[in-house]
Amino acid sequence: MKKGSTSPLLPENVCRILFEQGLISKGQREGIFRKKDTLQKKLEKLRIIRHASGGSSSRITNPITIVDIICFLRLNRKDDRTRELDEETIYQALAEEWGIEYKKVDPLKLDLKLVTTMIPRSFAMKHLVLPTSVKDGWLTVATPNPHNLEVMDDISRVTQLKVRPVVSSKSDIIKLIDEFYGFRRSIVAADQQFSGPGIDLGNLEQYMRLRKAKDLPSDDRHIVNAVDHLFNYAFDQRASDIHIEPKRNITSVRLRIDGILHSIYELPKSLHGALISRIKNLSRLDMTEKRRPQDGRIKIDRGQGLEAEIRVSTVPTAFGEKAVLRILDPDILFRDISQLGMTSLDQVRYQQFISLPYGLVLVCGPTGSGKSTTLYSTLRYLSTRERNITTVEDPIEMVYEDFNQIAVQPAVGITFGSILRNILRQDPDIIMIGEMRDLETAQNAIQASLTGHLVLSTLHTKDAPLSINRLVDLGVPRFLIHSNLIGVLAQRLLRKICPYCTETFEMSSEELMAMGIETGKEGMIELTRGRGCVRCRGTGYLGRFGIFEVLPVTETIKDLIAEEGNADMIRQTACKEDMVTLRENAIKKMLNGDTTYQEVVRVTWGQI
Repeated sequence: MKKGSTSPLLPENVCRILFEQGLISKGQREGIFRKKDTLQKKLEKLRIIRHASGGSSSRITNPITIVDIICFLRLNRKDDRTRELDEETIYQALAEEWGIEYKKVDPLKLDLKLVTTMIPRSFAMKHLVLPTSVKDGWLTVATPNPHNLEVMDDISRVTQLKVRPVVSSKSDIIKLIDEFYGFRRSIVAADQQFSGPGIDLGNLEQYMRLRKAKDLPSDDRHIVNAVDHLFNYAFDQRASDIHIEPKRNITSVRLRIDGILHSIYELPKSLHGALISRIKNLSRLDMTEKRRPQDGRIKIDRGQGLEAEIRVSTVPTAFGEKAVLRILDPDILFRDISQLGMTSLDQVRYQQFISLPYGLVLVCGPTGSGKSTTLYSTLRYLSTRERNITTVEDPIEMVYEDFNQIAVQPAVGITFGSILRNILRQDPDIIMIGEMRDLETAQNAIQASLTGHLVLSTLHTKDAPLSINRLVDLGVPRFLIHSNLIGVLAQRLLRKICPYCTETFEMSSEELMAMGIETGKEGMIELTRGRGCVRCRGTGYLGRFGIFEVLPVTETIKDLIAEEGNADMIRQTACKEDMVTLRENAIKKMLNGDTTYQEVVRVTWGQI
């Protein structure tokens, strides 16, 4: 242990370490000592206020430290004035000085049972210790103060394991203790209340007896707390979907993050009905109906002025009802067009499409390619007091008061095709149709564009030129496509390289060419990848961005449509007129260091 470690978190020692590592200046160090007593009293008062309001800090009994005071000051780092000296950087510096590993705990990799059964919650919160893993008789414990040897001895004595401390930030430990112990407590209490004789959805024969079973109460406080924890956890992890899946003996909970599913919890099967009932109750679905698929939505206030909508879908499976909850974040769905990720040329062309007073504009791509974000961002860009915007969606993705949004309801005769006839009597300027699924919808959409309206819609096609073939396959006459289609935008989502673990390496142009990646360069090419770290959960990727293919329907393209030209002919002609394909845009992103060659191959497989 290095010098100063006898009292490692004393202000003098912490400031000395930060100063010696070049993170704070001499003036900043003096300022910290000058203000620390006043700020400590202020932080203690803030904690009392949060205690009175019932926040999680009401259960925090550990003292305010010098690290809390430095973080509160929000100082700029001496070695990089553009970056703030945050809590994580401080604890990393302390860990380096102490010669102890710093660990950014990944909540997705924590075992709920391990974390919450090793030591009591009150002990964990008082001493800020979090068990993270057991291996070969050693228990790894994350803590901001690894030098509290008495606490480590207590843990070792209780668990009968040798303890290996690692350093983690105080706020991370508090947050994880709150989330894991709170969720575990709710699950255990609910399981004790609901377990016992009852329906087992172990096979289809038992499943058919569901109607006769009494629902577990969806308003039980333990179930309410568990669902709230689940929602908060999904928001914190930037999840786009929550999957609650019944198995033979357990209920599996998974989160989709950056397009990839991660297993989170395995819950007692006895709680499955209560969890689904709670979600159905929140989304105004029929809790007694378990044989038919249902769709609903939940509006959530996340606090601090943030809101989100959750789209709920339930379907009956062999072991019970599965629920998938799509999280719709307004900050993601509504973006400035310049932030969607288009090249400058593609953005200019797309804005030319949507600035025309009438015609048909198509957005193409598979499910999960970002079409909704593009359409909603476009509609908000076009929305003014002088325009009447009407949408027909199945279901409505995000409620936005500036649009007149209509939900498809086939049970009462509201389909994409039938409602369009009524919309035309509503004096619209711009119409958005969620999806062109059949000839009736396509014909009515084109009829709307013929009568002086700008119509936006989506098609599920591989690329932009194939959308014209798709319209023909639906039965739309070529002369109508020729006279009404303005342009087509195809898109995909690529995973972004994690900025916290990026590294460069070289590959030969021949290797890339063998995978269908033509860079236009020869010899060795410098590329970028993520090594994998705790921030990206070892994947090397953090976040996603769009790539686009914009096809303007020029006079040349119109002639090809009229002459029954196929998609290959249209694509070749469009490329001669400077259309950049999805794969070409993906390769540009790869060469710019935004994504990897693996992502280019995965997402643009089969593209030219």
